Amino acid sequence: MQPFRFAAIVLIGTGIACAQSNFSPTPLRALDALADSGSTAAPAEPKAQKMLDQTSMDTSADPCTDFYQYACGNWAKNNPIPADQARWGNFGMLAERNQWLLYKDLEIAAKPSPSRTPLEAKYGDFYASCMNVDAANRKGAAPLKPSLARIAGLNDKKQLAAVLTELERQDGTEAVFQFQVQQDEKDSSQQIAGVRQGGLGLPDRSYYIEKSERETKVREQYVEHMTKMFVLAGDTPEQAAAEAKSVMAIETALAEGSLSRTDLREPANRYHIKTVAELEQMAPAFDWSTYFGKIGIGSFQSLNVAQPGFVEALNKAIDAESLEAWKSYLRWHAIHEAAPWLSDNFVQENYNFYNATLQGAKELQPRWKRCTRVTDMSLGEAVGQDWVKKNFPPAAKENMTKLVAALDKALGEDIQQLPWMGDATKKEAEAKLAMYRNKIGYPDKWRDYSKLTVERGDLLGNVNRGDEFERQRNLNKLGKPVDEAEWGMTPPTVNAYYDPSMNDINFPAGILQPPFYALSADAAENFGGIGMVIGHEMTHGFDDEGSKYDGKGNLREWQTAADRKAFTERTDCEVKEYNNFAPEPGANVNGKLTLGENTADNGGIRIAFLALQNTLAAEGKKVDGPKEGNFTPAQQFFISYGQIWCESRRPEYSRMMVKVDPHSPGKFRVDGVVQNFDEFGKAFHCKKGSPMYPENSCRVW
Repeated sequence: MQPFRFAAIVLIGTGIACAQSNFSPTPLRALDALADSGSTAAPAEPKAQKMLDQTSMDTSADPCTDFYQYACGNWAKNNPIPADQARWGNFGMLAERNQWLLYKDLEIAAKPSPSRTPLEAKYGDFYASCMNVDAANRKGAAPLKPSLARIAGLNDKKQLAAVLTELERQDGTEAVFQFQVQQDEKDSSQQIAGVRQGGLGLPDRSYYIEKSERETKVREQYVEHMTKMFVLAGDTPEQAAAEAKSVMAIETALAEGSLSRTDLREPANRYHIKTVAELEQMAPAFDWSTYFGKIGIGSFQSLNVAQPGFVEALNKAIDAESLEAWKSYLRWHAIHEAAPWLSDNFVQENYNFYNATLQGAKELQPRWKRCTRVTDMSLGEAVGQDWVKKNFPPAAKENMTKLVAALDKALGEDIQQLPWMGDATKKEAEAKLAMYRNKIGYPDKWRDYSKLTVERGDLLGNVNRGDEFERQRNLNKLGKPVDEAEWGMTPPTVNAYYDPSMNDINFPAGILQPPFYALSADAAENFGGIGMVIGHEMTHGFDDEGSKYDGKGNLREWQTAADRKAFTERTDCEVKEYNNFAPEPGANVNGKLTLGENTADNGGIRIAFLALQNTLAAEGKKVDGPKEGNFTPAQQFFISYGQIWCESRRPEYSRMMVKVDPHSPGKFRVDGVVQNFDEFGKAFHCKKGSPMYPENSCRVW
């Protein structure tokens, strides 16, 4: 269970690891339908990546016309999309190598031995339970029986809340809505309860309400998929078809009451403090007091009802739909969330819809990937503390600290140079920057998993208990001081994030590897890679969303009215620019949905380049100085930046991601950024007015 919200550098994998957790994506564990490929052989070691890789470049392309083609033009030829992937890029390649390194540790830990540490025994047994595909196939649908029995016992809609708490706490099924403890957005020192929209099985509300031919077809395929899953769980085909129809009606009603991902990017749209009594008045058909009393949280009188319209839509749906329809809805979500951890027939059908149909994957992923990933998801700080000992030496952390300090200094200089910002707002921005907290590599204090029970022969039970462990860890925060040292990503993760309520930037050890960072790399390569990642996360504190939070993490306007107006004019420029980018015909980037990430990309490269200039100047060098090999330091910087976004996507995946991903596709994260930064045109001696060095460009930070 993630914190309520943070902004990350990228989405990776074949599922939706939503970077903004205030959105309500379909659960990751259901979308990442991974299964045994039939092979029991140990996987080959993925190749280690390079920093700047000249074999990936297409030097016949003109960098001033299409820099992405110049930096990455041969990458796709050299790295075809694996059959088990919907997207393949340098992020994914590093993630797979990190996963393989973790797999090697898990394989050793999975073998019973008196020499295993308590942590190794726990995560080793968890992994072993997942790798036992024969046991999963013998059990078939049997692990679903407790959940389905609870639902079968529901004989009055007033009992919906009680049954829902049992499903959440005992069976790992989260349906209808999401309930968590969060930092109060206007008083970040406080931790309060919050309820927000959820309950959908498709990746986004738009799939339910848009009338295009494609969305209509997806809805039909979704109903067919649910029908097949109900049959696997024991229904007759006629019962299954009726149940699927009922589920679709309820989920459509919830989708119609949900806010779009774009609307959710506005903090005011997801912050509505209500008393419990007011919540009960909004949705009297749901027994909130029973839910709060049984879910395992302390008492409270008020909470954040993030999307009041959704709560009202839920109330209407409870009244409008029959008890049997609601039982079908709960049955579906119990089956849906358990499917990746059941027998092969469930896993195969789950894969067929979520990975093959929606994303275009051609093949099931091998079981070792599935099991390594779920172990990391459930016991991330247990496996992580052993992983970093081997893969992130103290010298790397020390050098990263220096890089972050250089970027911090550069952002301060950038703020001072901003032509549109007045002195009063600059002082506020500097004050916020001074309060940034930097987290590098891994937590200073590791999470305690001693209360999490792992049974070597109980895969679904282990996954469910892992979910409940995280849920209770979150709910126990109510009314307690905020843990400023807490992390929202595990150490092997290839990602990074900024949390506006914490006002901190976080860089897991997993991303602090080539092609992003290497101790032995030139400064230009490191600043173009991990330096840009650092700058990206720092800029998130000042994007259209992050700029509405102050240095203490509180939702507060600190820009003057004139500066906010100038800021919005500049972000509007980015929205219009990115709206014109299309990874597939008819599937344009949503400039508003991606605005925060685009702003962070455009700001991040500026401050990374400035930090490089400062670093070289301290050594008596210049960015346009003598070439080291074939490129000047400035050219090295931009090529390294471009190459971290080398990727290929399947068309189905691209069409899905423009709906759900707050990040632009890799090509536009490169070309869209360099065409807004004059230093690029200068570095490659472009003619003013060329595509990558236009007369007019967008700039916020």
